[in-house]
Amino acid sequence: MNQHTISNTYSFEGVGLHTGKRVRMVLAPAPAGTGIVFRRTDRKGAEMKADISNFHRGKRSTMLRSNGVSVRTVEHLLSAFAGLGVDNAFVELDGSELPIMDGSARPFAEVIAADGLAEQTAQREVITVREPFEYRDDRRGSFLRIEPDSAISYQVKIDFNSKVIGVQEARFDGTGYLEEIAPSRTFCFKREVRLLRLLGLIKGGSLENALVIDEPDRYLGLQPAFDNECARHKLLDLIGDFSLAGRPIAGRITAYKPGHKFNATALRAFLETVNL
Repeated sequence: MNQHTISNTYSFEGVGLHTGKRVRMVLAPAPAGTGIVFRRTDRKGAEMKADISNFHRGKRSTMLRSNGVSVRTVEHLLSAFAGLGVDNAFVELDGSELPIMDGSARPFAEVIAADGLAEQTAQREVITVREPFEYRDDRRGSFLRIEPDSAISYQVKIDFNSKVIGVQEARFDGTGYLEEIAPSRTFCFKREVRLLRLLGLIKGGSLENALVIDEPDRYLGLQPAFDNECARHKLLDLIGDFSLAGRPIAGRITAYKPGHKFNATALRAFLETVNL
């Protein structure tokens, strides 16, 4: 299969989930072989590629950092690109954090999918999984497994010891991203909100862009669109974080209790075993 870029230029405006600051973002087509490149227009065009080498730990988000300049909460947009098959694009923004929009990848995925993708002449490169790989974090009780397969698939299972969420699973087999994965929204527990704000986080969070779990028995504000929406969102995040490999991974990826730092650490460990 050949590489693809987006067909048009798209603009978005909104607030950052953690900074709470308004930001304008523009998505534009990019030549074959470019990858996904972020440009900070407020920092003299400083740019960084969406690559695991630029991953920088950000609390409750995925951050990229290069030459002292960072961009955070990139995971939802990267997930939309990966889920729809976009290999190359420029992302320009006039702030340090992408707009959270409705807390999902749907606003990005809908406009891209509506116009279709532009096929390019260069062939898409993939990472072939030749033997099973497993990464564990016993402290978190998390694990991730990558197994050989001719197709790309993801499966996620979560357990927050919550009566509201329960134990949830979600799967993505390479099709239906727009309808099944993109609409799933970010979530948090009501008991976390005060501490997160004391830490300077979720300044742009609200009941309009996140599912808020109020133990022991309800969601505040927004209600889940899917019975397993929280698992679907963790799957959405995993797809975005694993796109930092720089090319699709042709294999069966299974994760239990994933998170941004865990995803990046597991991906780094996997890539060290692959002869790119």
